[in-house]
Amino acid sequence: MALRQIFADNLRCARVAAGLSQEELADAAGVDRTYVSALERSRYAASLDVMERLAAALRVTPASLLAEASEVSLLMDDGQE
Repeated sequence: MALRQIFADNLRCARVAAGLSQEELADAAGVDRTYVSALERSRYAASLDVMERLAAALRVTPASLLAEASEVSLLMDDGQE
C-alpha cells in the first residue's frame, strides 16, 4: 500500500478513536476541515509540520500515522500504561 494511503487510513482511524469530527481535528491542528477531509481521502500529502500538528491534536506519535496496520497498535500504546 502507498504511504499516502497508509497515512490517510491511520489519520481517519486515529480521529475516530479520539472521538473527534474532521472539523474538531482541523481546529485543534490549525488547518481547514476540507484539508483534513482531503488527507483522509488520500488526495493530498501532509507536510511534516502538519503531520506533527495532527498527531499532537490526536495525542498519537507522528510515526503511528505512517505505520503499517500491524505496527499501529504498538506505536499508539508506546509509553502508555
